[in-house]
Amino acid sequence: MLTGRPRQASSDTVGERFAVLDPATGEAFEGAPDLQPDELDAVVGRAHEAWRNWRTDRSARATALLAAADATEAAGAELASLLTREQGKPLSESYAEIARTAARLRYFAELDPRPRPITDGRPVRSEIRWRPLGPVAAIVPWNFPLQLASAKLAPALAAGNTVVLKPSPFTPLATQLLGSVISTALPEDVLTIVTGQEPLGARLASHPGIRHVTFTGSVPTGRAVAAGVAASLGRVTLELGGNDAAILLEDVDVEQIADRLFWAAFRNCGQVCMAVKRVYAPARLYSDVVEALAQRAKTTVVGSGLDPGTQLGPVNNIPQLARVERYTAQALADGARAAAGGHRLDRPGYFHAPTILADVPPHSPVVTDEQFGPVLPVLPYGSLDEAVEAANDTGFGLGGSVWGTDLDRAEVVADRLECGTAWINHHAELSLAQPFAGIKESGVGVAGGPWGLYGNLRPFVVHRPEEA
Repeated sequence: MLTGRPRQASSDTVGERFAVLDPATGEAFEGAPDLQPDELDAVVGRAHEAWRNWRTDRSARATALLAAADATEAAGAELASLLTREQGKPLSESYAEIARTAARLRYFAELDPRPRPITDGRPVRSEIRWRPLGPVAAIVPWNFPLQLASAKLAPALAAGNTVVLKPSPFTPLATQLLGSVISTALPEDVLTIVTGQEPLGARLASHPGIRHVTFTGSVPTGRAVAAGVAASLGRVTLELGGNDAAILLEDVDVEQIADRLFWAAFRNCGQVCMAVKRVYAPARLYSDVVEALAQRAKTTVVGSGLDPGTQLGPVNNIPQLARVERYTAQALADGARAAAGGHRLDRPGYFHAPTILADVPPHSPVVTDEQFGPVLPVLPYGSLDEAVEAANDTGFGLGGSVWGTDLDRAEVVADRLECGTAWINHHAELSLAQPFAGIKESGVGVAGGPWGLYGNLRPFVVHRPEEA
């Protein structure tokens, strides 16, 4: 049986901390340990020592992960309030994120990589077995801190690796608490949460004792992570965002799909890598689509995530709010029209009005790049080929969707999209059992399902002669 006690790497002993801000007020409400890069050697060294025992007992790992899921659910109220306080999302969405976190721990606890025989006609018995990689570094962004932490740590731990996990400095607190909660079910040093500011993440990604780096974030940072990992020839998994397009077909029922389409773009204040970032509507229905989405934007309740009536919280941080404002202002300068919103809200905190942009030039950055906020451009198209070409004309390739009444026709169109996942009449809904991967600049490697587990393992082949 694997036993031990949790560890939380920090610099509390020397008082080094950094401020964590509440995006609903813009004010600091707590501090987090600011681990220094030169302290990572000891952290990674302990993770390597813990790996020697953790990798040996698959049954004990499964039991530990199931216990960790139970502990996560038991701490749900405390986790949810802290997550909303530092991230900004409505409390109901924080509870949903915690439920998903616990579900993922249970899912990977039940997956068991089986040996696989090789039959090739030779008088040799060959078998593929699976071995863990060693210490894994998980670097997590601020939009879904707990859900993305579990997406990385659950398969890595289930595979027999140890994990050093670094959350974003914008949202370190709930992840810190989650690490403490999960670690009550784990041996010492199997999971370590390190919080701090750059260059801590860069040092972790390039640490020679790390055998796999799994990162979610921006394309420029992802490139830097990959370059850092290359020095040690470690494995790297990158999820680098998207610019997902939604194509509406001529037979779409606008009112029937408007709510789903709106929230596919605006959930979590639009801060979702696979959110709808662009809508392409047939010219005949264009005005109806713009008006339906604008009406929903104008009536959405924006406020603190702790307020039960809030539907849309603040943008998480000042740099991201500035990006949203810049892209919106550029679109309006390019000739776009704000059918709803178009501006920051005049109140404390990082609030931006839900914005629907019409008549947007296709070259405007809000169309060509990932705005990652509560702003949605709607563009008309003349022919379906034109719409598909425009949807695919991006450096990203994470997801896309097609909306219409004729499902067979919609599926034919969806099959033409250049992305990792295509949905019909919905968007950004993922099963724990399915692979999640992008193409082009949206990433490298696969997360989710059995693919996520095997991404944390390496094949080991044993050959032996057949019995005489």
